[in-house]
Amino acid sequence: MQTVFVQIRCTPGTTYDVAFRIVLKEIHADLFSTSGEYDLLLKLIIPEGEDIGRYINHHLLDVDGIERTLTTITFKAF
Repeated sequence: MQTVFVQIRCTPGTTYDVAFRIVLKEIHADLFSTSGEYDLLLKLIIPEGEDIGRYINHHLLDVDGIERTLTTITFKAF
């Protein structure tokens, strides 16, 4: 399994709707509202053997209201 963090910028006024749609997909480990350049921080646990880019494209980026994302792939935990 691979842990990935995705920062999400939403179309203005849609943050709560975007968060609700993501929660309904049941793909998140954690989902936080954030301040700054991005509106949401999503923690995903990608199943072993899944292509990370395809997984995110297929399971997340079809959510209406997502304007931009920034994905951070994690490595070994300390």
